[in-house]
Amino acid sequence: MKPLLIVFFSLTLTACTTQLSDYPESQPAFDLATYFNGPVTAWGILEDYQSKVTRRFCVDIIGSWDGNTGTLDEAFYFDDGETDQRIWRLQKTAEGQYTGTAHDVVGTAKGSIRGSVFRWQYKLNVDVGDKTYQLFLDDWIYQIDEHRLFNRTKMKKFGIQVAELSIFFDKEAPVSRCRNTPLLPTAGLE
Repeated sequence: MKPLLIVFFSLTLTACTTQLSDYPESQPAFDLATYFNGPVTAWGILEDYQSKVTRRFCVDIIGSWDGNTGTLDEAFYFDDGETDQRIWRLQKTAEGQYTGTAHDVVGTAKGSIRGSVFRWQYKLNVDVGDKTYQLFLDDWIYQIDEHRLFNRTKMKKFGIQVAELSIFFDKEAPVSRCRNTPLLPTAGLE
């Protein structure tokens, strides 16, 4: 009986999975190169597998594009004082289709846009203490309006969710930079 219940619940969960095709006409239509062109600031939290917030952070992002090739320079500032940088090299490969690489990304990230939603998937090397773990990230980025995005990311190891990220992006002028975020240390922001 127990194996039958496991199969039933697995099929039920699979049937309820959101697909990018669920958002074909959602508005406003998301354009990666338009939104991530110039400065953007984002704020986020990391939750562990028990939904406990374990980290808060701010990210200053500068995006630039040359035709179908883009760069996102991300500077991360965590509530424990840690800083990090990721520079994405992005390529538009077809209408609504993108690939990307970065120093801590394993292989090539791939993403697609439908309506106001961008799904971005990749493997990321994550340092925890003196160990590095390879996690699979499944980003769902939703355009709220011309200035704001909301991102939910499931982080998995061996197919099991181990953490979740929630990130709010804002590019409304004047852009509020991380150095204006009072809850985070400002060391290394200059």
